[in-house]
Amino acid sequence: MSAPDPGHGGHTHGEQPNGGHGHARVDADEDPTAFWERRYAGAGPVWSGRVNRTLAAAVEHWPPGDALDLGCGEGGDVLWLAERGWRATGIDLSETAIARAREAAARGGSEARFVAADLGRWIEDPHRAADAAGPFDLVTASFLQSPVELPRERILRAAAERVAPGGRLVVISHAAPPPWAEGHPGPFPSPESEVALLGLDPERWAVTAEVRTREATGPDGEPTTLDDTLVVAQRIGGALQ
Repeated sequence: MSAPDPGHGGHTHGEQPNGGHGHARVDADEDPTAFWERRYAGAGPVWSGRVNRTLAAAVEHWPPGDALDLGCGEGGDVLWLAERGWRATGIDLSETAIARAREAAARGGSEARFVAADLGRWIEDPHRAADAAGPFDLVTASFLQSPVELPRERILRAAAERVAPGGRLVVISHAAPPPWAEGHPGPFPSPESEVALLGLDPERWAVTAEVRTREATGPDGEPTTLDDTLVVAQRIGGALQ
């Protein structure tokens, strides 16, 4: 989700959703809580429940530890991390999304934890959501791009501050709109723009950034490919700020 600053929000776009990636045109000034609750208000899940493939490919060989997923939606990435031994927590603005994530965890016997909280307020006081205070060995933010206001830069910089020494921050974003999208919100971050946005000290972080292409299925079942911007930043020294 990308949107102008300031604002409050916190959400994600996961693997191909049941309802498609496109957005109807919306008022960028709409209250984020109202927008995302309406987005989730339908009878069924919005997302597939499968892990984001770019995230899975990036982290699958890392040793598990404490993990936090920002804008976790219905929890697909968090559940996948928990299955692989991570002590995983997801945080999202939408009470409905978090309720669905908790239900999925209960059905699968997962120990994943989920917190309903506004990321715009979380960055001001991480301890208001104790399970999301950190520090963490892994903090992920996948497709934190929104058609309504979101303080994305401040959220991602705050996320970096929650990473423990030796831990990693993983930021994944749409590098281009999906072929079927109409009115999909931009801009679409490049590797260079994401690194600049994070503003990480090169003496304290080892950063890689690239565009990765993944196979996907469109809303009508058509095969396609999607481009994701992937940034992996590993904290190499210093105390948690």
